[in-house]
Amino acid sequence: MQSMKNKLSLSIILTSLFIFLVNTKCFSQNNELLKIIGIPKLLQWENKPKSFKINKSSVTIISGEKTDMFRDPNVTYNTDNAPKLLFEADSNFVLSTAIEHAFQNKWDGGAIVLKKDSLNWIKCCFEKDYTGAKRIVTVVTKGVSDDCNSVEIKGNKVYFKLAKAGNVITIYYSLNGVNWLLVRHFTFDGKDLNVGFLSQSPTGKECKVTFSDIKYSAKKIKDPYFGE
Repeated sequence: MQSMKNKLSLSIILTSLFIFLVNTKCFSQNNELLKIIGIPKLLQWENKPKSFKINKSSVTIISGEKTDMFRDPNVTYNTDNAPKLLFEADSNFVLSTAIEHAFQNKWDGGAIVLKKDSLNWIKCCFEKDYTGAKRIVTVVTKGVSDDCNSVEIKGNKVYFKLAKAGNVITIYYSLNGVNWLLVRHFTFDGKDLNVGFLSQSPTGKECKVTFSDIKYSAKKIKDPYFGE
């Protein structure tokens, strides 16, 4: 009888250990830290993508269907399930990148994201708008999202720059990554912010977005009109 109890106890211990190891492995995989050129910090997924690829000069993120990040002012559509590759933001910083995709479906987009939580965030998106145009679209969310549709771009590639100086945010776009034009300039309060890259496909099956020429500096810009 004692021998059977010992075997049963051993079996329970081994089973518990196996479950612990499996859960630990899954936790590790779900919280994998990644490194990309141009970013001096480790990055982590919030909502994993359909697939992704990191190489020496770019990051490609493929989002699945019905992926988006928006809080409708009409309160009829609130979602935050788009895959985002994020890292901890400094109190002052400048992040820039080229964003490129094929614009296959309405509202397909690639973006720089600055996020405090699901109710407070900023999205600088290169998006296929409701008319089919390739457009600079910025969304500032403080409980509810606004939706600022700006310049139409003719090609499939554009550059974005997001600068944070204290609680002041400035967003720029460029056609060549050299000459920058101001898109928005506003305040955004919050500590413990994360910043990074997003792919979305609200109406399509997927959206493949490539981010290249990625640059990040923990510095405070002196001139908001030129982003330097």
